[in-house]
Amino acid sequence: MFSRFSLISASFFGLTGVALGAFGAHALQETLLVRGTLHAWNTGVLYQLLHAVALIGIAGCAQVTPNAIQQRYMAWVGRFWVVGIVLFSGSLYVLALGGPRIFGPITPFGGLALMLGWMTLLIVGIKHAKD
Repeated sequence: MFSRFSLISASFFGLTGVALGAFGAHALQETLLVRGTLHAWNTGVLYQLLHAVALIGIAGCAQVTPNAIQQRYMAWVGRFWVVGIVLFSGSLYVLALGGPRIFGPITPFGGLALMLGWMTLLIVGIKHAKD
């Protein structure tokens, strides 16, 4: 089950990450440069695309993970990353375009969710992975 969720999420975030990267580099470049937020936009795109690829990786793990407990952990990795992408990258996009400053405090929560995903993956590797 988590492989389908991870694969669909990876596909969506990969597609939109490439589109947002191109949009920022072309249609929005002048606006982002004037606002001084091009770096924030690019950081959002980078983290989105990096975690889209990571989601593909855990989707592939589903094929070789017969252990139900390990699969549950991996499902949480995917959930944390999806939430992290939405909160971290999403808030950076909003802020870069001049959205309400209320989105500023959301960014660290997204970063925390991304880190929780990586920490959960580390736990899977230490406790549940076979040599």
